[in-house]
Amino acid sequence: MSRRVCVIGGGSSGLTSIKSCLDEGLEPTCFESSDDIGGLWRFKENPEADRASIYHSVIINTSKEMMCFSDFPIPAHFPNYMHNSLIMDYFRMYAEHFQLTKHIRFQIRVLQVKPRPDFSRSGQWDVETENKKGEKEKHIFDAVMICIGHHCHPNLPLHDFPGIDKFKGQYFHSRDYKTAEEWRGKRVVVIGIGNSGGDIAVELSRVTKQVFLSTRRGAWILNRVGQQGVPMDFQLNRVVKMAQSVLPFGLVCRLGENKINQRFNHSLYSLQPKHRLFSQHPTVNDELPNRILSGTVQVKPNIRRLQGSSIEFDDGTVEDNIDLVVFATGYNFSFPFLPSNMLPVSGNKANLYKYMFPPGLERPTLVVIGLVQPLGAIMPISEMQARWATRVFKGTSLLFYQTLREEKTEKKGGGWQGRHTIQVDYIDYMDQIAYQVGARPSLLRLLLRDPGVWLCVLLGPCTPYQYRLRGPGQWDGARQAILTTWDRMAGALKTRPSDIPEPKQRSLPLTLTVGAAALALGYYWNIHNHPSLLIALDPTTWQDKIKPYLPVLW
Repeated sequence: MSRRVCVIGGGSSGLTSIKSCLDEGLEPTCFESSDDIGGLWRFKENPEADRASIYHSVIINTSKEMMCFSDFPIPAHFPNYMHNSLIMDYFRMYAEHFQLTKHIRFQIRVLQVKPRPDFSRSGQWDVETENKKGEKEKHIFDAVMICIGHHCHPNLPLHDFPGIDKFKGQYFHSRDYKTAEEWRGKRVVVIGIGNSGGDIAVELSRVTKQVFLSTRRGAWILNRVGQQGVPMDFQLNRVVKMAQSVLPFGLVCRLGENKINQRFNHSLYSLQPKHRLFSQHPTVNDELPNRILSGTVQVKPNIRRLQGSSIEFDDGTVEDNIDLVVFATGYNFSFPFLPSNMLPVSGNKANLYKYMFPPGLERPTLVVIGLVQPLGAIMPISEMQARWATRVFKGTSLLFYQTLREEKTEKKGGGWQGRHTIQVDYIDYMDQIAYQVGARPSLLRLLLRDPGVWLCVLLGPCTPYQYRLRGPGQWDGARQAILTTWDRMAGALKTRPSDIPEPKQRSLPLTLTVGAAALALGYYWNIHNHPSLLIALDPTTWQDKIKPYLPVLW
């Protein structure tokens, strides 16, 4: 009989976990407490208790090619940065294509998950659920995948804001914000400069009399639109990552900060943060500098106290007649259905190997999927985690635990506090988990066997398709998806016929220079990590294969 797996949550992590179970011949049952899939990305006018909630205008800050599941590209005509409604459309297409919905039981809440008395031998779990009628049911599962995300419990630190209890205006957490219209002509303070705080401040500033954006630490502001109009995350490739791993951390941060400050000077705009660029998650916002420049948003320091309808800031300035305070102060996560000593959460931190497996269990049959905040997209990471976890459940992938000390050393740069405790780097983390699966792309093998794809993998965006080129779960369409990535990106932009010729591509010398640098870095990386492969670099074995992809020099 196939092993039965309990999947808790029907959002993006839950959907890909169901599919990964099916791919490995496991039998998944997903319990979703609401009446639909989508999790965080399903907009509802009235937020539900202990559930993620978004505002109507939310647009994702990772491009479609970087956020899609690795064997199901997002349609070419979808915009590069999608509104939440289009993300839901994509999830429905994904669920329908792989027939996932039939494995989901909606409006079922998980009350309790605990190991069975013979857990040390069987690794099984007792799971208790409750339907919308209050009827309870008990189940036995061979493994459990927790896919509830980390945006469920709003962090509302009212104790840090003296006088809030006597504030004459209104206040609420950002999860309760939906639209700006009801605050037309009002004076509003937004606390927090993460992605939600920046978005809400910008949207409110279009209709309010004035918006004040309060931040303790400042933030680095990134733009969705990168060089030459290409999505910003297309510029994060393996060559850039190799360079970052070789150069000193401070130098890498300085180069990035100088580049960002070319768009606008963060110090001039009162946004200069206390931390370095790669120490904490940056904020993605295209419009905030324009709103600050036009005066509709004013950046302020932390709030010292509230008095009636007035707010005093740490710099001594006071703003009167404040109508609304929005706390964009992040979220806390917890696992209320688990025994309290099994996976305790303290300071928004949980002891999980690779942010997935509780290290103290005798059997690795419990996993948390999607409990990361990547410098990149989360959907492919959840998918990769699920691919590894299901192979661990099946017994085809070995699992080795590290000590908490070793896990901490993987977090370079320091300064990870509060909501940044689950931050990971996209490429590094994906490669780590893909290595466990056996799906990490081999640059040397690609160079020797498929130079065209090698160039795309090395110099192009690190798309999820790269992790379907080889190993378990290999997808025949991965190669073509990689080669046509730029076509799908451009396809959503070229919506008007034009007779104007496109700009010429990079000059030959520049192309050769970049290619040579990439080859050198790739050589260093492969030899450093795989010294036994040195013999494979005999030029006679690969020059004929790469020749068709080199530019004609005569």
